[in-house]
Parts: sequence; C-alpha cells; structure tokens
Amino acid sequence: MTIRTLYLTACASLITLVFLCLAWEIKLAPIQPGGSWLVLKCLPLLAPLFGILNGRRYTYQWASMLILLYFTEGIVRATTETGTGQWLGAAETLLSTLFFCATVAYARLTRPSAQQ
Repeated sequence: MTIRTLYLTACASLITLVFLCLAWEIKLAPIQPGGSWLVLKCLPLLAPLFGILNGRRYTYQWASMLILLYFTEGIVRATTETGTGQWLGAAETLLSTLFFCATVAYARLTRPSAQQ
C-alpha cells in the first residue's frame, strides 16, 4: 500500500466513524428514545481529526491507541444488542479496524528510518 492510500483510508474511516456515532445516538438506535448524552462519545474522535488530515505522524501514532476504545465498544454492542444496534456495532468495529490498520501502517512507513 502507498502512503497516499493509507492516508485516505485513515481520513475516510475517521470521518465516517464520527458521523456514524452521531447518527447512531441521535436517530438510528439511541439508548433512550429521543437521544442521549452518549452522543458525546464522538467528541474524542475530533481530537485527532486535524492531525490526521494534515498527515502528522505523531497524531497517527496516538490515534491508533484511541481508536481501540471504539473497537471495544463496537464489539460489545455488536454482540449484546439486537437489530439495528447490532449492525451499527459491527460497522463501528469495521471502521475502527480500518482506521487502526491504516494509522499503524502509515506511522510505520513514514518513520525516519524508513525514509532513507
């Protein structure tokens, strides 16, 4: 994979995950009817957004650890919920896995020793 492909994969999966979290907790399958404060779970995803979009290697490194929280939530909700919540949990797991793989590979390919 090229650095450009990894960059685009990381950007697309992060942005999609932000919108998935918002739609999930506001409209698609909120824990409480009418939505809940759980919608705020998308806020930590905004922290690395500009660093990811600007290709900052350090952001890719720490964001790969942050995304593991969303992977964990996706696995739990995909296995404990039914219906729409289960499918949304599976989508969250897929997106977080894509993001994790892309960020780890990007950080590895852009390390100073790999540039020489």
